[in-house]
Amino acid sequence: MSSTSSIPVPAQSTLIVIDVQERLLPVMQEADLLITNIQKLLDGATILGVNTILTEQYPKGLGPTTTKLNIIQSTPILQKDSFSCLAQPSFKEILGNNPDQHLIICGIESHICVLKTALEAKEQGYTVHVVADAVSSRTVENKSLALERMRQSGIFITSVEMILFMLMECAGTDQFKSISKLIK
Repeated sequence: MSSTSSIPVPAQSTLIVIDVQERLLPVMQEADLLITNIQKLLDGATILGVNTILTEQYPKGLGPTTTKLNIIQSTPILQKDSFSCLAQPSFKEILGNNPDQHLIICGIESHICVLKTALEAKEQGYTVHVVADAVSSRTVENKSLALERMRQSGIFITSVEMILFMLMECAGTDQFKSISKLIK
């Protein structure tokens, strides 16, 4: 797979929300801000028509996805035991085989599941965007090191506001107005 552009478009993008689970969330740095920013991404994805996939790492031990997120009922939530989402066959089935796919990644932990997923996706030819203000780890150092490692590997590091506006063509549309309200 190889993407022809570094600029994502909704029809060729998938938002991946990794392991934002009840038992992990309390030990994450800036957990409240993390939830706020992931919710903006989820709402923005709905407004823009971007596909979304959620994952849960070993939910029997770490609990389900937090109820602090408002998730559309039709959003697939995949259980996994591998650190990389791409190592799960069911994930690849839902993701599909789109050679121009952009993966927009957020969630926890930055230096484990987010990192492994981003690196493997990049190796498999996807264009990968990691949303820095929508990822977290237990320590600031681990998050920082993970973002640097991803940047070194050619993964785009972005922000909630940046990625949502990149997914739009112009101002003045109903989508633009809705996204602008999310960001304020």
